[in-house]
Order: sequence, then structure tokens, then C-alpha cells
Amino acid sequence: MENKHRLLVQHYEQCLAQYGDTHRGVDWPNEKDAQTRYRIMQEVIRAETPNPTLLDFGCGAGHFYDYLVQQGQNQILYSGLDLSEKFIDLCRRKYPTITFYCCDFLEEGVTLPSFDYVVLNGVFTEKRELSFEEMWHYTQKLLKKVFAITQVGLAFNVMSKQVDWERADLFHLPLDTLAWFLKEHLTRNFIIRNDYGLYEYTTYVYRT
Repeated sequence: MENKHRLLVQHYEQCLAQYGDTHRGVDWPNEKDAQTRYRIMQEVIRAETPNPTLLDFGCGAGHFYDYLVQQGQNQILYSGLDLSEKFIDLCRRKYPTITFYCCDFLEEGVTLPSFDYVVLNGVFTEKRELSFEEMWHYTQKLLKKVFAITQVGLAFNVMSKQVDWERADLFHLPLDTLAWFLKEHLTRNFIIRNDYGLYEYTTYVYRT
């Protein structure tokens, strides 16, 4: 199980090879919905946090950074991380002044600095060949480690169970299952966003 999440990386690299530096290249079906997701991820940031540091965990081609620039969010100190060398090489060519990390955060001995905010957009939406149990194990393990480097709040999205039908390659996570995990292992201070019209939900997890 420990390295099965690398199958997800292989899938996204195949998307990049096929569709290039586009929303399809990071496997978002359309640009409009991708922009909605970026807005929801940005809204985890509280107004009272001045010049927040933010880690885009699973940054892909850096499109969230593009969104922040377009929105004039220059006060956000952005960094990106991805397990894929291909995506990180692309990001470093596009944004040579931005810090990007290329590593598997679950590997023993891998450390990162702390950030005010961490967003994981699309990291947990697809499970591909993994079983539900394998994907849930990966999700829990990664969230525990990411929360440890989060100073204010983190945001992540998963596919909803409140849909007409489910896709076998997507990770549809029951609300109650997630809520109990957060309460037992992270914090009770969380907000679930199910109000933006997509077949998924986003969770904000705050320190206080």
C-alpha cells in the first residue's frame, strides 16, 4: 500500500503528456469548474491573516498560482509541491522566482517548513486503481502529516456521496466518515463546503 499513491501520479503525468499545460492536463474536465475550485481553495484564507504563507500541495502545473495572480492576491506568499518531477520541472520553468518542492511527503525523513495555509486541490478526488480502503488510508495518513505543518488552516476536496451515481475511479468519501476522523485525529474546528455546485465538497480545517 505504501507506494500505491504513486499510481495517481502516473495518471496525472499521462494527462499532462496528452493535453499539455491546460485544465485537461491536470485532469479537470472543464476550465469553468477548475476556476470554481481555485476560488473555494482561496476562501480558506482568513482576512485577519496578514501576508499569509501558502503551500499548494499537489500543485500540478501551478494553475492555482495563476488564479491568485489574476485575482490580485499578491499578499499571499505562494509555494508549490508535487511528487511528479515532470510537473515541478514545468512549474520551475514557468515561475522561476517561486519556491517549488518535489518530494513524497510520506517518505520517512522528508520534512517541510510550516505554512499558514495548505491547500490540497484534487489530491483526494481520484482513486483510480486504488480500492476505497487504500485511498482512505492514504488520505488519513497524508492529512495527519500535512496538518502538522499547518499553522492556521488547510483545505482539501473529495467527491461527494450525495450524487445520482458514483464513478468507480473517483473517491466518494462519506461526510460522517470524514467528520469522525477529523474530530478524533485533527480537530473539531472544521467547515464543510457543499455550496458551490460541483459533485464534490471541500473541507476547511482550522487550528482555532
